[in-house]
Amino acid sequence: MRKVATVFGGSGFIGRYVVKRLAAQDHIVRVAVRDTEGALFLKPMGVVGQIVPLYADLARHDDVARAVEAAEIVVNLVGILAENRPGDFQRIHAEGAGAVARAAAIAGTSQLVHLSAIGADAASPSQYAKSKAAGEEAVRSAFPGSVILRPSVVFGAEDQFFNRFAALAQFLPFMPVICGETRMQPVYVGDVADAVMAALERADTTGNTYELGGPHIFTFRQILEYVLRETDRHRMLVAIPPGIARLQATLAERLPGKPLTRDQLLLLARDNVVSDDAPGLADLGITPMPVELVVSQYLRRFRPGGGRRALVPA
Repeated sequence: MRKVATVFGGSGFIGRYVVKRLAAQDHIVRVAVRDTEGALFLKPMGVVGQIVPLYADLARHDDVARAVEAAEIVVNLVGILAENRPGDFQRIHAEGAGAVARAAAIAGTSQLVHLSAIGADAASPSQYAKSKAAGEEAVRSAFPGSVILRPSVVFGAEDQFFNRFAALAQFLPFMPVICGETRMQPVYVGDVADAVMAALERADTTGNTYELGGPHIFTFRQILEYVLRETDRHRMLVAIPPGIARLQATLAERLPGKPLTRDQLLLLARDNVVSDDAPGLADLGITPMPVELVVSQYLRRFRPGGGRRALVPA
């Protein structure tokens, strides 16, 4: 009999990689999402009937209970970077995470993996970080044996990090630098998905929390410099004073997609790296992929001419 695995947020950036790996391990995969049509692209990752998009609203107990019914594995990847309505962070990251964990415990689920984030902290000034910490507490309370994964900034072909800055470099006359000395430890999306699988497959992960980061630490300024080199865009890096950055974020919050928020500024002011004493990818048997081996491939399309001409050495 195949095991049933339910992946909340399975159609997202990280979710698609997790679904593919679960399907390859012969699981029946329920992809619990609010947009089932948007999850149909996942179905070819398995055989007919193996990957099943299923509507589930985390705010509706019956939806969550139905999604985890008879599931031996539950993975919760649901998360947002900006609120559409005040309180969304709390509703999704804290209350939603708790609802999934409670439903999984009631359903008799064997394993639960919950995706949080480096920087989750109940004392943080950021509502994002506070809600992530509240979510971890709710998950641990309801399902003590759950495995919590805290990635740094996640990169990959579909990311909204390197791709966003590369797109900005195409038309901005200069690159704005906010909190340029903040350190980040970007981690490859495939490594995060492998960490989910390792958490499910290894007996020694039960009840543990892992912080996931790549092999190299960069400052935010260094990341922008790397993006400009890889896209062959010659732009001046201009440091933005905190007051101007807050004003820009206030205005940007009114734009579609909210490209920058005041809460994100609070996050950007703090380092986003693996703690010295935290278990990480190595403890899960994973060798992290460097940024340089992956990102240059998908940033090529942002070069002048769409990447059809080679870079000229400086």
